Amino acid sequence: MSPTARVVGGAALAALMTGCMATAPKVEVIEPTQVRPVAVVPPATNSGSLFANVAYRPLYETPRARQVGDIVTINIVERITAKQESTSSIDKTGTISGSVSAFPFLKAPTLAKLNANGTSNNSFDGKGSTESNNTFTGNITASVIEVLPNGHLIVAGEKQIGVNHNVDVLRFSGQIDPITILPGNVVSSATVANVRVEQRGRGAQAESQGIGWLARFFLSLSPI
Repeated sequence: MSPTARVVGGAALAALMTGCMATAPKVEVIEPTQVRPVAVVPPATNSGSLFANVAYRPLYETPRARQVGDIVTINIVERITAKQESTSSIDKTGTISGSVSAFPFLKAPTLAKLNANGTSNNSFDGKGSTESNNTFTGNITASVIEVLPNGHLIVAGEKQIGVNHNVDVLRFSGQIDPITILPGNVVSSATVANVRVEQRGRGAQAESQGIGWLARFFLSLSPI
C-alpha cells in the first residue's frame, strides 16, 4: 500500500471514529407536553368598526402579555430537595427443651440423661438514607407562541451566549396563567405549568466533558 493510500485511509478512519463519539441527549422544549383544549375559531374582524375585538388592549390597565408575539420575562427559581431515611430492626429469640420421663427397659438414672435443649436467636439491623439537592436560577425572556381557548399562554424562549470557542444555550417553555403575570410582564417559574428548562453548552468545553468512543466501548464491556 502506498503512503498516500495509508494517509487517506487513516484520515477516513479518524473521521469515522469522530462521528461515533457520544452526543448529549436533547430535551424537546418548544412543544410542551399537555392536553390542549379544542381550538376556538376567533371572531372575524369587522372592517366597518373602530373597535377590533381580536386586537383588544385595555386602555386603563397595565399592559400584560395576552397575544401571540408578546414577550414575558421568566424568573427561573427552581429548587428541588428530596430526603429519605429508613431504619429496620428485627430481633427474634426461640427456646425449646424436652425430656423423657419413662421408657421401657431403661432405668431412672439413664432416663435422667435423655434431655434435649435448643435455642435460636435471629437479629437484623439496617439503615438507609438518600438525599438530593438541585438548584437552578436565572432569567430569560420568552415569547407567547400560542393562546389557549381558556386564556392561558404557551411561552417559549431561547438565549445563547458565546464566549471565545464556547456557546451556552438556555431554553425555556411552559404554560402561564395571565393572572400570575406581575407588572412589567414578569413571571416566576414557580407559577408556570409544564415547565421545561434546558441548559446546554457547545464548543471545546462541552466536548472535553464527553466520553470518547473507545472509553465507552470498554465501559460497555466492563462487568462492574
